[in-house]
Amino acid sequence: MAINKGIRFGISHDEAFPLGLVMVGEVSADNEYQSREDRAAGRPVRQRVDEVSGKRQWKFTATDPSEEKAKRASFEVTLLADVQPVPTVGEVMPGMRPVELEGLTAEPKVAGQGEYKYLSYAFRATGFKAAGSGSGSSSGGKGSRPASAAAGESAAKAA
Repeated sequence: MAINKGIRFGISHDEAFPLGLVMVGEVSADNEYQSREDRAAGRPVRQRVDEVSGKRQWKFTATDPSEEKAKRASFEVTLLADVQPVPTVGEVMPGMRPVELEGLTAEPKVAGQGEYKYLSYAFRATGFKAAGSGSGSSSGGKGSRPASAAAGESAAKAA
């Protein structure tokens, strides 16, 4: 039995990102490509719509602190929602905030070029979890812990 291309596997945020996830920048609309001719003709920009759910696509750049390879640590996450999702946690540094995703799915894909290809995932989510609603035993999820705690763990592992 084969698995069809485009299958999305449901996964919890803590399983996918054990050290949390950092959002870099802001959420923006995922627009379709617009050619130079389309722009010159004044055609409106169209936002992409997910084929499976029928919802609008939004995107943001994320960084996974648990990824060992620097080139693979940053990637785009697609959010599927009718209106633009808003992060529930404030910035810890200018343009950076820890986030926790809900309704997370992972779709396997091949990334890289030439002979340097590797297995990667296209992550999609339905939105952001509310601050402090993490599944951990503390008041916040792993994605919403203070940066000083994460830095302390990194220093302890390095020692």
